[in-house]
Amino acid sequence: MTRDVFEYALVRVVPRVERGEQFNVGVVVYCRAKAFVAARIHLDEGRLRALDPAADVEGIRAALGAVERICEGGEAAGQAERDDAGRRFRWLIAPRSTVVQPGPVHTGLTADPGAEADRLLDLLVR
Repeated sequence: MTRDVFEYALVRVVPRVERGEQFNVGVVVYCRAKAFVAARIHLDEGRLRALDPAADVEGIRAALGAVERICEGGEAAGQAERDDAGRRFRWLIAPRSTVVQPGPVHTGLTADPGAEADRLLDLLVR
């Protein structure tokens, strides 16, 4: 079984940027050898409300949906429509000072990047 290098970054929500409190809501996985990039998202509204009872849940869901669409590519990805998987991943992991932020990039080896994304979501988010 061939195992390929993959990279991943957690997706975090920072409901009130000035306070710096955050929690993991997803993971973005990229595997160059397979031209694969995908996001797995799970927003726990209870955790969100605990950090900020007035959080804009729909706005945060929209931003997380954009992460998923950019990973998928195509017309729904907007300006990233024609970008390759690597370029879309690099754009998503660029540091931002917004409510939805990427974490640092980590690497590993996998035979199935899709299954790896599911595993990381269960391990690091749920």
